[in-house]
Amino acid sequence: MLRIEHLTVFYEKAKALDGVTLEVGEGSIVTIIGANGAGKSTILRAISGLTAVSSGEIWFDDTRIKGLETPDIVRLGIVQVPEGRQLFPFLSVSVNLKLGASARRDRDAIDEDLERVFDQFPVLRERRNQQAGTLSGGEQQMLAIGRGIMAKPRLLMLDEPSVGLAPIVVEELGNVIKRINEKGVSVLLVEQNLSLALRVAETGYALQVGKIVFQGKIDLFKGSEIVKKAYLGG
Repeated sequence: MLRIEHLTVFYEKAKALDGVTLEVGEGSIVTIIGANGAGKSTILRAISGLTAVSSGEIWFDDTRIKGLETPDIVRLGIVQVPEGRQLFPFLSVSVNLKLGASARRDRDAIDEDLERVFDQFPVLRERRNQQAGTLSGGEQQMLAIGRGIMAKPRLLMLDEPSVGLAPIVVEELGNVIKRINEKGVSVLLVEQNLSLALRVAETGYALQVGKIVFQGKIDLFKGSEIVKKAYLGG
């Protein structure tokens, strides 16, 4: 589904990514773990067209997406839920959700999909007329994910969704990610929360200073000294 080959990104003279190669298969949950500053979010931004790529290729199915504008990438079915949620705090829950569908052309189906999101996140139905900024942290994260779903993704990319959430909310977040995947949406999860990543993903990549240092089935990650080193930033 998604293939990244030898991806290199510079921020001015600093190399943020150094020859990263990874894949996300159809219907899978893949995680990228690593310490702060390892380059995890840069991978998602490069896929979304938000960060310029110095070299390498990005393919989605048979389409080369490097160099495409972000709205065109979204229309292909790649949707990113950004770190920090980036909601519109003074707009209602319903309006925030509908803004997630702004790149869609099937306008008649948006209300139906809105109801599906409310079915998946009942708390958002209860708060549908409430300003997004008045929600709890966990509710805001559910809203951010719901907004992503409104774009009808084939691949949903989640950037540090557990940041700032209580452990009990992180537990429910893991269940939400699994339910989304069960509905046929592939997931690329960037996380610092190692326990969440290991619980929901099937395959993983450990990133350290812009390089992939470990990859494979998630069971191989448990107890790996290389993963621990990357996770701790050593």
